[in-house]
Amino acid sequence: MAKKNLFPQEKEKTEDWLEEYEGELTVDVYQTPDDIVIKSTVAGVKPEDISVSIADDTITIRGERKEEEKVEKENYYYQECYWGKFSRSIALPQAIDANKIKANIKDGILTITLPKLSKSRAKIIKVETK
Repeated sequence: MAKKNLFPQEKEKTEDWLEEYEGELTVDVYQTPDDIVIKSTVAGVKPEDISVSIADDTITIRGERKEEEKVEKENYYYQECYWGKFSRSIALPQAIDANKIKANIKDGILTITLPKLSKSRAKIIKVETK
C-alpha cells in the first residue's frame, strides 16, 4: 500500500528551502614564504560562474554548478554531487596585497594566490618633539 502524505504543504516548504540552500565550498588553505594559497575542487563550473571578492581581512568565493540535464528525483539511485549555488568566506590570517591576487582554474581545481604583504614594507614613523 502506498504511503500517503497527510501534510503536502510540509513537502512544499522543504523543497522550497532546499532550492534556496547555498552549499559550502570545501577548501584547502596553506602558505608559502610569499603567498597564501586557497585551492578548491570546482569541477563542472565555468570561470564566468565563479566570483571572488575581498573585503577587509575576508575573502569570499561564490559560484554555481549548473546541471546540464534535468533528471527526475525518482530516477536517481544515488545523488551525491552538489548542484546549485555555493559559497565560502575565509578569514585571512595576515595582510595581503589585494592588487596582486591571482585566480585560475585548471583541471577542475580553483587556485587563488594571495601575495602576503611583506613585513619589511611596514612604515616606521619617527616621533619628533616640537
